[in-house]
Amino acid sequence: MELIEKLNWRYATKRMNGKKVPQDRLDNILEAIRLSASSIGLQPYKVIVISDEATKEKLKLVANNQPQITEASHVLVFAAYDKIKAEHIDDYIGRIATTRNIPAPSLEDFKAKMTPLVDQPAEHNFTWTSRQTYIALGTGLIAAAFEGVDATPMEGFSNEKVDELLELGGKGLKSVSIMTLGYRDEAADFLAPLKKVRKSREELFELV
Repeated sequence: MELIEKLNWRYATKRMNGKKVPQDRLDNILEAIRLSASSIGLQPYKVIVISDEATKEKLKLVANNQPQITEASHVLVFAAYDKIKAEHIDDYIGRIATTRNIPAPSLEDFKAKMTPLVDQPAEHNFTWTSRQTYIALGTGLIAAAFEGVDATPMEGFSNEKVDELLELGGKGLKSVSIMTLGYRDEAADFLAPLKKVRKSREELFELV
């Protein structure tokens, strides 16, 4: 199966060679992220796509100088909303109505089920929204592998400084994770030739 072959090929690339990802492949990865699963479909996050070299250099400084940041073709920063607001829900309801060509008032019951999110404490909201970004991140990793593009999921950075650099606070967002996209440097990356290590099916799965 092609997908399984691609997943065996992919790994968290430690060094990249600076080669640019073709626009069509980047677009496919971004579209997969856009189509990713999301609880109740709300997608309470944004993905900042960075190709500007100067911005990547600044980002590297607040990401423990991890070399993938500047060696990558593109850097994706997954940022979650720090608080669910009524406008987020209203926008989503409007999007459903427009996409499915149905009257917005017919969605009042569905809207009512989401409204309690607005009243929850901000820290509770952010715990939920940040988890949602990891679903999108996982989808992006799989899509990148399918496109033959190397990717690295990353934490290990100063969230506060990344938020400041990208001016996320004013948008009600907080950075959660980073994914770099590019192509492996097989000469510099010691992991490139090594076999993937994972638990066996028997160890990982419990059948009930």
